[in-house]
Amino acid sequence: MRFNRKVAIPILWLRRHITKRQFILLSSVFVGLTAGIAAVILKSAVHFIYAFVTGGQFFEYKAQFLLLMPMLGLLLTVFYVQVFRNGKLGRGTSNVLYTISQKGSRVEKDKMYTHIITAALTGGFGGSAGLESPIVVTGSAIGSNYSRFYHLSFQDRTLLLACGAAAGISAAFSAPIAGVLFAIEVLLTEVTISAFTPLLLAAATGALCNRILLQEGALFYFNLKEPFHYENVPFYIGLGILCALVSVYYSRMAWKVEALFAKYKGNVYGKAISGGLLLGIMIFLFPPLFGEGYQSIKSLSTGDSSRLLAGSIFADWRFNEWAVLLFIGATGLMKVFAAMTTISSGGNGGNFAPSMFVGAYTGFFFSKLVNLLGLSHLPIGNFTMVGMAGIVSGVIHAPLTGIFLIAEITGGYQLMIPLMLVTAIAFALVKYIEPFSLDTKHLAARGHLHRVDKDKAVLKNLRIINLIETNYQTIKPETTLGELTQLIATNHQPIYPVLNEKEQLLGLVQVNNIREMLFKPELYEARRAAEMMVLPLTVVHKTEDMSTVMQKFDETNALLLPVTHNTKFVGFISKSGVFTRYRKLLIKYSQE
Repeated sequence: MRFNRKVAIPILWLRRHITKRQFILLSSVFVGLTAGIAAVILKSAVHFIYAFVTGGQFFEYKAQFLLLMPMLGLLLTVFYVQVFRNGKLGRGTSNVLYTISQKGSRVEKDKMYTHIITAALTGGFGGSAGLESPIVVTGSAIGSNYSRFYHLSFQDRTLLLACGAAAGISAAFSAPIAGVLFAIEVLLTEVTISAFTPLLLAAATGALCNRILLQEGALFYFNLKEPFHYENVPFYIGLGILCALVSVYYSRMAWKVEALFAKYKGNVYGKAISGGLLLGIMIFLFPPLFGEGYQSIKSLSTGDSSRLLAGSIFADWRFNEWAVLLFIGATGLMKVFAAMTTISSGGNGGNFAPSMFVGAYTGFFFSKLVNLLGLSHLPIGNFTMVGMAGIVSGVIHAPLTGIFLIAEITGGYQLMIPLMLVTAIAFALVKYIEPFSLDTKHLAARGHLHRVDKDKAVLKNLRIINLIETNYQTIKPETTLGELTQLIATNHQPIYPVLNEKEQLLGLVQVNNIREMLFKPELYEARRAAEMMVLPLTVVHKTEDMSTVMQKFDETNALLLPVTHNTKFVGFISKSGVFTRYRKLLIKYSQE
């Protein structure tokens, strides 16, 4: 999936003959088209492999072999990553966020196709993870490398990266508005009005790729049959609270499963086998965990929930409503383990689709339970759909994406009020309990949570060691005022550090504080530096990061701060020096 030079030459000609704004708009269409086709290729590949595995006449005892299919998919994925990617793949949206903030939005070229291959192997053979994160990475890589090929600036490169991601999400669900909002909520924090048009063009192009090439055959689409009734508002509030609790459970259980598989250091194939066997057992008990699970969500939304027990060891209980309800609840909770087992043991996928799966099962479980208890007669299909938005909001921390995604895939906006209500409640409660989303939590744990905040990204690239000013004359505690006067006449320093024999900072003599004494010769021998010095308001340690240093400047309102290393004085860092270096880096960072 490289940029063909025959195509590139006309684009270069266009770039020279149209304005920069026009070129960005045109580029957003090209990126959206490529990312949309990539998303279609990935979904088609997964569906082809899935049909081959589940519908072919290759195994006499197909059900037993299906238990081994996820492990085969994991092994093939791990093999590809080890052989062709040197064991490194860079999974998930967090990897894109890290690339934006730490690598200037430069995504590796091979990510334009490696995530298609690995996600197809994982998902096609029944891996219980989503395709949306690989699609986001692929689309982001396409936008980034297109920008690099035409030598665009950091801002334009980041914008087209987000255009690729928006087109990928749009093509995956045929939901262009959700694609735009996903790019804004998750990838971009600095967004201007001018960025909306490229994002809209890219997302619309991605959606067209889906509709033209897939003919809606693979779309995640529902027809809304029951309208919203205001008397159900208390139950939607209850669903919002439940979605928040389930989202917290999702996030924390995901971390525990990931930590469990992290113990397999260096044994990638053993981890894939263990994960595959565990996943096979879970699928044996709960067949809806096989693959993405969108078909089972359709069954829930249409009221055909008993069908989910078919083929499982609980099939005989599929006509017992309470047994079906317990099965649905258990399956929803187990999806977290299945998804994280798939990803943590070496597969490629994301948490977007699993969060929708869990949300649908949560909404169904809640509404069905209320109906069975005789508390009300709730529209189960509506609650199933709204639950999806609640969990997406709580897990991914993207409430607008959740709202409009469900509104688009249901074919209307009649559920807008309950969508907004449930999503807002879930997001607010989860944000209070878990400040970071599942993806950004990884970045925060490593100290890399800067997203696309360009100012913070530039500030992080500043190093104290490059900003220390060492050409300061130091004095001793016994230095007299007369000796200091001679130094002031030749050095013009505003401040003099007082050091002991071990070069440790004892205090600071500020020229402004002793200016009157300089004109009193009678004090030249009588006053010593130890009497004139003051303690520093704060001290900067050489190993501190620049965010901490800037906080110290703000708290003390100082223009100069002393720097120490292993208790020894090494120099000063000035506020003006930091800002000068910062401005230079900001200009360079923006033009790269």
